[in-house]
Amino acid sequence: MVLKMTAVKIGDKAIDFNLRGVDGKNYTLQSFNEYKILVVGFTCNHCPYVKAYEDRLIAIQKEYASKGVRLVTINSNDDVQFPEDNYENMIKRAREKGLNFPYIRDDSQSIARAYGAQVTPEIFVFDEKRVLKYHGRIDDNKDPSAVKVHDLKNAINSLLADGDPPVKETNAFGCTIKWKS
Repeated sequence: MVLKMTAVKIGDKAIDFNLRGVDGKNYTLQSFNEYKILVVGFTCNHCPYVKAYEDRLIAIQKEYASKGVRLVTINSNDDVQFPEDNYENMIKRAREKGLNFPYIRDDSQSIARAYGAQVTPEIFVFDEKRVLKYHGRIDDNKDPSAVKVHDLKNAINSLLADGDPPVKETNAFGCTIKWKS
């Protein structure tokens, strides 16, 4: 099967979406207009890499919320072959983990394709004009005690200081997005 991928590149504008969150609300880019920085992450429920990063994402949102940063995560996985990633299980996972950011469902997988997302977790950081400034990994190690480079935090800190991230792209690592056949 050939997948049509657009792939947002550094300097491109964010692609809009209209997706339902685990809170029952629909979210679009405009839902986040009040935030200086928007972090869009592709995640899921079942991937061990995502599970390893959930607490870090919660901590990052907590640390940066008062500075105008908003994280939103999107689950685009095929929920037929991977029922753990279905909407009902997303609601359960969000409650269990106490997610402090919107967790939304991309049933058609069109948003993951449009962004060019390949793995979970994979991060896209947009500035106030919703221009992509950083794309890639959260940090350099699945094991939180072994992290040496905090790529996502470095990107956020640079943007908050009105600069560009020192590193604009890194290779995201994790589980492949589970595409529908």
